[in-house]
Parts: sequence; structure tokens; C-alpha cells
Amino acid sequence: MTFSAFDTGLHELRRNWGWLLALGILLIFLGVIALVDSVAVSVISMIFFGWVLLFAGIIQAVQAFRHRMGNHFFLHVLNAVFSFVVGLMLLRNSLAGLLVITLLMAAYFIVAGIFRIVAASAVRVPGSGWLLVDGIISLILGVLVWTQWPIAALWIIGLFIGINLITTGCSQVMLAFVVRRLATEPV
Repeated sequence: MTFSAFDTGLHELRRNWGWLLALGILLIFLGVIALVDSVAVSVISMIFFGWVLLFAGIIQAVQAFRHRMGNHFFLHVLNAVFSFVVGLMLLRNSLAGLLVITLLMAAYFIVAGIFRIVAASAVRVPGSGWLLVDGIISLILGVLVWTQWPIAALWIIGLFIGINLITTGCSQVMLAFVVRRLATEPV
């Protein structure tokens, strides 16, 4: 009888299915909170992103100067400065960051939706209808965010975070139940 890495991972999941369940429930709870106060979550996410960029800029600068004799020193320093400055800007004015990022999200959804619609129309393979549906939904989301901008900037990121937390939490809960059921079955 041979054991694979998958068997080891499955055994580990079987032993810890309760933690998966608890994590799933916590994520669903946090997602509901994010949906209830999506404006606060949007602002908090910009502040968090600002701190991440600030620290990333510092770390990148340290690394650039530690390896200054290597290739692309100037590009590494420029990247560090850019990360640091954008991080500071987000920390100083999170609402402006929300406006910009929401506008970028709208543009992304519109462009991605158009691209998927064109790709689905150009390539006729089984299942390309799903790509078409995905493209249409992405395009509609982009247009909705664009037409509601700048008001949507206050809540859209918090809404997306809340939805993501809930769907991730639900998948963790379902995984925990499946693993629990597998734990009672012989290997």
C-alpha cells in the first residue's frame, strides 16, 4: 500500500474538520458584518492597503540598496518609492483612494466583459456559452459601477469583500462537512 501527499493532506483535514467549520462560520459572520456596513469596510480596506504598500515600499527600498550592484537597481528604487508614496496617499486620504480604485474596477469589468464576449463569439467550442454569460455579467457589473460612480465608491469594495467572505465561508463549511463525513468512512 502506497501513500501519497494527497493521503497525508486528507488525513490532516479529517483530523481538523472542526477548525475548518469554525473558520467557515467566522468568515460568514465577518462577511455579514461587511455587508451591513460596507462603507466602513471599504474605508478600512483602503487603510489596510495603504499600510501594506507603505511597508512593501520600505522593504523594497532596503532590498534594493542591499543589492545595489545588481541589475535594475533604479527600477527597484523607483518601485519602492512608488509603493511608499501610494501607501502614504491612501493613508492620508482613503476616500480619494476609494474613488480611484472603484473607477479602475469599473474600467476593468467593462474591458474584461467586452473581451470575454468577443472571445466567446470568435471561438465556438463546447462551453463557450458560459464565457459569453460571464462576459455579459462582467460588462453589466462594470457599467453599473461606472454609472453609480462616485457614490458607488463608498460601498462597492466593502460589498465585494462581504460577498467574497460569505462565499469563502460557505465553501469552508461545506468542505468541513465533507471531510467530517470522510472521517467516518474507511480510508
